[in-house]
Amino acid sequence: MEPVLWIVLGVVLAIAELFTATLFLVMFAAGAFAAAVAAALGAPVAAQALVFAAVSALTVLAVRPVIQRHRTAALTSGDEPFGVAAIEGATALVLEQVDADGGQVKIDGELWSARSYDGIGVFTPGQRVRVIEVKGVTALVWRDDVIGGDVIGGDATGGDLTGGDAR
Repeated sequence: MEPVLWIVLGVVLAIAELFTATLFLVMFAAGAFAAAVAAALGAPVAAQALVFAAVSALTVLAVRPVIQRHRTAALTSGDEPFGVAAIEGATALVLEQVDADGGQVKIDGELWSARSYDGIGVFTPGQRVRVIEVKGVTALVWRDDVIGGDVIGGDATGGDLTGGDAR
């Protein structure tokens, strides 16, 4: 029965990591899975707890810094960013009106909940916006002043973002 409890704890921690993307909880999930192996081999509860603590500490202290270093190197070397860093600065298409209370945008084919970055702007469906920041699972957006390299007109209250005078 004890291996099942450790496995459940490991799965819960791994799922929680999906929502935080900090690469911290997954280290404790690894510790829980290691403790499940110890429990399956018949280790007493104290030994299981020790395995959990030791593996969790080792992964946090040894593995996480390596992952963070690679993650930082990828961001500074010009390689493709991943995670939230890949979304910040991206262009999005407004699907449902976005204002201070919420809305919905499409970013690289994915649907995201969104709010106006300054809490005042209102963006109507069909407008292009820029993702300024991501807080949790909500993209904070603002008007996209540059589309295709050209500065265009528009305002935060739903003005023209389609190109203006093209001479």
